[in-house]
Amino acid sequence: MANHKSALKRIRSNETKRLRNRYQHKTTRNAIKKLRALTDKKEAEALFSNVVSMIDKLAKRNIIHDNKAANLKSKLAKHVSSL
Repeated sequence: MANHKSALKRIRSNETKRLRNRYQHKTTRNAIKKLRALTDKKEAEALFSNVVSMIDKLAKRNIIHDNKAANLKSKLAKHVSSL
């Protein structure tokens, strides 16, 4: 158990951040799955910009690595253009 007030606060804030990060990451993963399942090009292009924005936000906040974000965006762009 923590001995200092600041350590207790750190434990609380870490848990809050962990839950927020998990929620954002899971939401983005679901959006990516949804985009990959689409077969209509217009729908896919509309969703693509939102998904790219979500991926960029995850990378900016260090929830995922920058290179992983780039790889995901590249593969999704390739998928959308092949429709």
